Amino acid sequence: MTGFRDSAQTMSLVAFTSVATITLLLCVMTGPDRDDLDEFYTGYGSLSPLRNGLAIAGDYISAASVLGAGGVIALYGYDGVVLALSTALSLLLLMFLLAEPLRNAGRFTMGDALARRMPGRSVRIVACAATIIALLPLMLVQLAGAGQLLAFILGFSSDFLQTGCVIGLGALMISYAAIGGMKGTALIQILKIVMLLGSGAVIAVLLLNRFHWDLGTFFDTAAERSGAGPAFLHSGLEFAGGPSPRLDMISSQLTVMIGGACLPHITMRMYTASSARQVRRSMSWAVSSVALFVVIVTVVGFGATALLGRAAIARADPQGNTAYLLGSRAAFGADVSTTEALLFTTVTTAVFLTLLASVAGMILACANSLAHDVFATRVQEMPVRREMTLARYSALAVGVPAILLATLVQHRSLQPLVTLSFCLGASAIAPALVYSLFWRRYTRTGLLSTLIGGTLAVLLLMPGTNLVSGSPTAAFPHADFNWFPFTTTGLVTIPLGFAFGWLGTIASGRREEEEQRRRYDAMEGWILAGAVRRDSGEAHGETPYDRRKSPA
Repeated sequence: MTGFRDSAQTMSLVAFTSVATITLLLCVMTGPDRDDLDEFYTGYGSLSPLRNGLAIAGDYISAASVLGAGGVIALYGYDGVVLALSTALSLLLLMFLLAEPLRNAGRFTMGDALARRMPGRSVRIVACAATIIALLPLMLVQLAGAGQLLAFILGFSSDFLQTGCVIGLGALMISYAAIGGMKGTALIQILKIVMLLGSGAVIAVLLLNRFHWDLGTFFDTAAERSGAGPAFLHSGLEFAGGPSPRLDMISSQLTVMIGGACLPHITMRMYTASSARQVRRSMSWAVSSVALFVVIVTVVGFGATALLGRAAIARADPQGNTAYLLGSRAAFGADVSTTEALLFTTVTTAVFLTLLASVAGMILACANSLAHDVFATRVQEMPVRREMTLARYSALAVGVPAILLATLVQHRSLQPLVTLSFCLGASAIAPALVYSLFWRRYTRTGLLSTLIGGTLAVLLLMPGTNLVSGSPTAAFPHADFNWFPFTTTGLVTIPLGFAFGWLGTIASGRREEEEQRRRYDAMEGWILAGAVRRDSGEAHGETPYDRRKSPA
C-alpha cells in the first residue's frame, strides 16, 4: 500500500508501538507527582518560552492541518496555500490581540477568563458546553484518522482492524490526558512538533532537489500535472463549482483565521506562561514554528502533484488526505534504500504522533473545563485531591463517547467535522473572548447570547452546506439537502455571533451595563497589562474559589 517493501511496513508498526510506549512512560514520569491543581492544569508555568511555544504550535498543528492542508494544496494549489497561510495568520492574531489578556484574566480554563468579569455558575457551564461542542468534532477527526493512517501504512483494509485501532489509540490518548496533565501533554506536543518539522524539512529539501531547486519548473510541473493548467496557480479553483466562489473563499479564510487559534485547547496554553513577557516569547516561537510548517506543507503538497499527478492523489483519497504521505514517498524516487525507508517511517511516525498528541490536548481541555467549571464550582472549597480525581474521570467521560462516535463516522468524509469546529471557534468563542476582554459594557446576558446564539447559528446552517450533502465528496454523497450556498458558515455566523453579544448586552438594561462597566474599570489594568491592585480580590470580581496568585 505504501509502495515500500514489507520490511518498511514492519518498521512502521514497530515505530508506532515504540512511540506509543515511550510517550506513555514520559507522561507518567512528567505528570503531577502530588495533589496540586496548578501543577496538573498549568504545570506551574515551568515551561520555558521555547518549550511552551513548541507546545502551542504542537496543539495548533493537528493531524487535520497536516493531512487536510496538504491535501487541499495538492488538489487545488493556490487556494490550499492561502488556507495554510490563514492558519499562521490566526495564531499571529491570537499573539497580538488575545494572548496576554487571556493569560492575565484566566487561570485554568476559558471559563475562568470569562467568569473573571461575570462570576456565576451559568457562565462556567455554558463555557464548558461551548468547549466540548467545539472540540468534539475535531477529536472525532483525529481518532478516525488514526485508523485510516494505520490502514494506509500497513496495507490492511479490514473495518474490524480499523475500529480496533481507533479504540486502542483512543484509550491511549485518554491516558495521556489523565496521567500527564498539562506538563505531560506539553512534552508530547514538543516531541511531535520537532519530529514533524524535522522530517518534513528533509522531505521538502528532497522534493526541491528533484527539480534542481528551480522553483519555476517545480510549480509549472505541478500546474501541468494537476489537469487544471495555470488555474492551479491562481485563486478560485477549489470553489469554482459553487454559486459564489469568491464569497465562499472569503468565508473559508475568515473562519480559519478567526476561529483556529481561539479554540479552547489552544487558549489553555496561555495559562501555562509565568508572566506576560513569557506569553509574548512563547507565541513568537509558536508563530515561527507554524510559519515553517506552512512552507513545508506547501512544498510537499505541490511536490506530490508535480511527481504523481492530481488524479493519482484523488484516487488514493478524494479529499487528498494522503497527499502528504504520498508526496513524502515520491520524494525518494523509484529506488528506495533502507535509509530512505527509515526516513519515510520517521515521517509516518511524526504524523501518527500528531494524531496522538492532538486528541490528548483536546481531551485535556474538555476534561479540565468539565471538572473545574462544572463540578468544582458546586462546592465553594472543594478539596484539591477530589478536583484532580474529577479531572481524571472527566477525561474518561469525554474520551469514551468520542471513541464510540469516531467508530461510527470513520468511513465518511470528515471535512464537515473539521469545518464545524473552526466555525464554532470563529462564531461563538472568538466574539465572547473579544467582548469579555475589551468591551466595558459587556454583560452576562450578552456573553450567554454570544456563546449560545453563535453555536446554534452554526449548528443550524452547517447541515445545509455542500460538505454535508449534494456532492460526491460530502459526508452523505447520495443525499442532497444542500440549501446553504457556502462551504463554511463563517460569512454569516461570525457577524451573527458578534451581533448576538451586542443585542444581549443592549437588552440587559442600563443597571446591569453600569455594574459591568464598574467591574471592568476595576480590573482593566489587570486584564490588559497584568497590573495588580492592592485591594481585595472581590474588587476584581473574584470569589474565594477563583482567587489566585496575582499575575506578575
